[in-house]
Amino acid sequence: MHVRVGCEFMYEAEVATHAVIQVEPRLEGGVQALDERWTNTPQIRMSRYVDGYGNVCRRATISAGVSLLRYDALLEVPDIADPQQLDADELTPEQLPDEVLVYTLPSRFCPSQELANDAWRLFGSLPPGWGRVQTICDWVHGEVTFGYFDTAPLATAIDVFNTRAGVCRDFAHLAVTFCRALNIPARYAFGYLPDIDVPLSAEPMDFCGWMEVFLGGAWWTFDPRNNQRRLGRVLIGRGRDALDVAMISAYGGPQLTSMTVWADQVPS
Repeated sequence: MHVRVGCEFMYEAEVATHAVIQVEPRLEGGVQALDERWTNTPQIRMSRYVDGYGNVCRRATISAGVSLLRYDALLEVPDIADPQQLDADELTPEQLPDEVLVYTLPSRFCPSQELANDAWRLFGSLPPGWGRVQTICDWVHGEVTFGYFDTAPLATAIDVFNTRAGVCRDFAHLAVTFCRALNIPARYAFGYLPDIDVPLSAEPMDFCGWMEVFLGGAWWTFDPRNNQRRLGRVLIGRGRDALDVAMISAYGGPQLTSMTVWADQVPS
């Protein structure tokens, strides 16, 4: 199927400010770009690189004054929902590949060592494997209330556990933290998620955050916020937590005055 994705940011800056921008899809897992373009006002020079997690990033210097940054892409994506394998097992720490071990450790927004007792109390007695991870997602989905005004940019999984409120990023951080506390490798992911074969959301379109969990020797998508397998999911970036995949990291203090995100299925 074909989907159109993109975003637009308007900034006001007192001085020219360098920034790293991460909004372009990773072209993997059957995702192909049919058309991609940046339209920036005023025009600015951008350079492309791939970070240590394999994410596509752009470096640019935002001009002083008002700037409009716009990315738009037409993509071809698989017409199947997020894959699943209900019999996928958890691997013990000694069985994990070297490159996966980092995703069992605490990180800035996922301090798993501080929620370890709660994780084991809630989920430690469950049979290990896919079902336990799904139960974690069920718990987070049922216990945490979605709300844009019920979180803060620096909220950690502990804050979410205590307040029981947040946005999709917070749902994912809490589920990642619980998994890591149980020695299950988990990483944060974010991207575009169109409303395909689901009721249209009353909320404005935004980037979506979810998690990927290492089971049975492979990484699998789990979405604690929506808690269902979805069509048309487009990955932008993955890392230890949202700090590794910020959509824009500015080396200064430009003010974001507006942001628009789109993700829609279009006729093939």
